[in-house]
Amino acid sequence: MNNTNLTRTAKLTVLFTVMYMVSYITRINFGAVISEMVLQTGLTKAQLGMSLTGSFIFYGAGQIVSGACGDRCSPKKLVSIGFAATVLMNLLIPLCRSHYAMLAVWCVNGFAQSFMWPPLVKLMTVLLTREEYSRCSAKVSWGSSLGTMAVYLISPAVISLLSWKWVFVFSALCGAGMLVFWHRLCPEAPVQRISAATSQTRGKSPLMTPVMLGIMLAIILMGMLKDGVTTWMPSFIAETYSLGSEVAILTGVALPVFSIICVQSASAFNRRVLPNPVSCAALVFGAGAVSSALLMLSNGRSAVLSVLFSAVLTGCMHGVNFMLIHLVPAYFKSRGNVSSIAGVLNCCTYIGSALSTYGIALISEKSGWNATVLVWTVIAAAGGALCTLCIKRWKNFVQE
Repeated sequence: MNNTNLTRTAKLTVLFTVMYMVSYITRINFGAVISEMVLQTGLTKAQLGMSLTGSFIFYGAGQIVSGACGDRCSPKKLVSIGFAATVLMNLLIPLCRSHYAMLAVWCVNGFAQSFMWPPLVKLMTVLLTREEYSRCSAKVSWGSSLGTMAVYLISPAVISLLSWKWVFVFSALCGAGMLVFWHRLCPEAPVQRISAATSQTRGKSPLMTPVMLGIMLAIILMGMLKDGVTTWMPSFIAETYSLGSEVAILTGVALPVFSIICVQSASAFNRRVLPNPVSCAALVFGAGAVSSALLMLSNGRSAVLSVLFSAVLTGCMHGVNFMLIHLVPAYFKSRGNVSSIAGVLNCCTYIGSALSTYGIALISEKSGWNATVLVWTVIAAAGGALCTLCIKRWKNFVQE
């Protein structure tokens, strides 16, 4: 790779990473401050959890729409539309007077956010080579962790100085700034020409094969843990160890740190040792199950250990996410439906997110956090077993 290409790839990587980071800031802020919202609004966790569940449902459904559009329309413009809408929704949340109004606004925000990831995958696969894509995608995945870190670091300070409402105002300002930079700096992806032979096979959906159905189910399980644990971990720590909401929210900073470590480790292991992403996902799921089991054993005994094992668990799920959401769609570049595949797979993530976000609130309220962590352990073990069953089928699928 010459210096010109290296510089271009580096610039694109930075732009895509920052874009992904800001998308997270404007999306996960609700979950980050939900424990404070429970205290200040008088609404219950289940009532506020409805907004998160609705957002995940609309985000997941929007992935399919966004994915299809990303293969036919300008990916750059789709991302711009998503940012414009999410800025408006973040400004509206502080004005909502009821949890039903919050539910409606945050559902729209979820749909707006769905117009970011599938078009971004399309841009990366068209503008970059396979090797560049693999490295760039690993760095872009940092965006979710950096965005999470920013929200969990800034939110306690904003809450202490002002209120939870200003967290959404800050997020909207970040989104507006990113919209300007994105419009100016992002290149348009050239139109991808599809051969006649490939065009004939596009009607045969690869998603209906046993291996892809298995991968999609594994992604649902991963989503249940990745977003469910991230959303409710501050509440888990606050209630278990009687900490203030600001301190509990601050413990969420540990999650993205471990996420970055796990993604980079998984990416390096995939490139150098085990190129099969499904095999890597099985191993990382197993590590997550062990972390969750240790969390269950240490629950109530040490806040530090609870935060540590929660962070390792979510970090492992980010590693699985990288394997199945970032790497698998790239195998469909020659078919010209990368964005569509990315959208459907990411939709599966948020089916899991929707199930767990509301489900964790109910389980924790009715059965306590010990039972909740036990459920996390079972989910991680099931994900590892499912990926293991798909390893051989994936090898045959890629060869075909």
